[in-house]
Amino acid sequence: MDTGTHIAMGIALGGIATIDPAVQQDPMLYQTVMIGTIVGSHAPDFDTVLKLKNNAVYIRHHRGITHSIPSVILLGLLISGIIHLFVPSVSFLHLWLWTFLAVFLHVFVDIFNAYGTQAYRPFTHRWVAYGFINTFDPFIFAMHVIGIAAWVLGADPIPTWLLIYSILIGYYIQRYLYKKALIKKITQYYGKVEGIATSPTIRQNIWRLAITTEDSFYVARAVDGNIQIVDRFHRIPLPNNKLIATAKQDKNVAAFLSFSPVYRWEINMYDDFKEVRFVDLRYRSKGHYPFVAVVKIDDNLKIISSYTGWVFSEEKLQNKLVTDDNSSLS
Repeated sequence: MDTGTHIAMGIALGGIATIDPAVQQDPMLYQTVMIGTIVGSHAPDFDTVLKLKNNAVYIRHHRGITHSIPSVILLGLLISGIIHLFVPSVSFLHLWLWTFLAVFLHVFVDIFNAYGTQAYRPFTHRWVAYGFINTFDPFIFAMHVIGIAAWVLGADPIPTWLLIYSILIGYYIQRYLYKKALIKKITQYYGKVEGIATSPTIRQNIWRLAITTEDSFYVARAVDGNIQIVDRFHRIPLPNNKLIATAKQDKNVAAFLSFSPVYRWEINMYDDFKEVRFVDLRYRSKGHYPFVAVVKIDDNLKIISSYTGWVFSEEKLQNKLVTDDNSSLS
């Protein structure tokens, strides 16, 4: 989810915490729990600082180890421990419990969007992206704003947030069933389908789809449940040659391949160099595929420059390849 929604969820969890008798009876514990749930609700995304290093590091690690099972436990302990150092009189157990739940809730809701997380580490490093909630969902955010406003105006936080979250649970179920209906429609039409990447947009009735069959990639949109194919690419295996082997060794390309499950590739030949390009098919927007990895290699198989990340025009991409020179920042 986006930062605003995560923080709103932390505030909501702080309100729900008043269901705990220890929190109800101790105003200082209540205040520390509120701090813990707000900080904990955002803590796993502290790895956003990796973007200051370069895109390759960010793409490979964002929502990785910080969203894993060990980190959920350790972040809860760390945040609670720091708060407890300043307020040692409050119950550490209750402070940790609610802070832990805030960190857990952050990771839990992130698995439902298209970007996903490595939430099942250390058992597996695969990306978990169920793809039926947008990174910013207006309905989810609006429900939290309504809940916070009602609370500020004097509503009892416990029934207020229990009602809000009951509605949101129903909303998640409805979105999941909508995704299942789309997948069923696709499989009925194409028969044997090897993979379907779903990516809901900010508009409730429009979804992006990337469909993998035995011989093709289909890029589609679902509008009001009607599926429209907008692009088709023949599925061609990567060549087993020195050029591709060199490209795979580049840190930007390696980061892209570690993250993207559905992509096409192309090789462009120029007078002074060869360009290998990888294009993620999940994020088509206004006729453009913004998430790419590109590497330029000279005739001696030396990498000249490379880039990976989101870029929305060919001109900007070429500028980044010229200026970033293997260490792109954005």
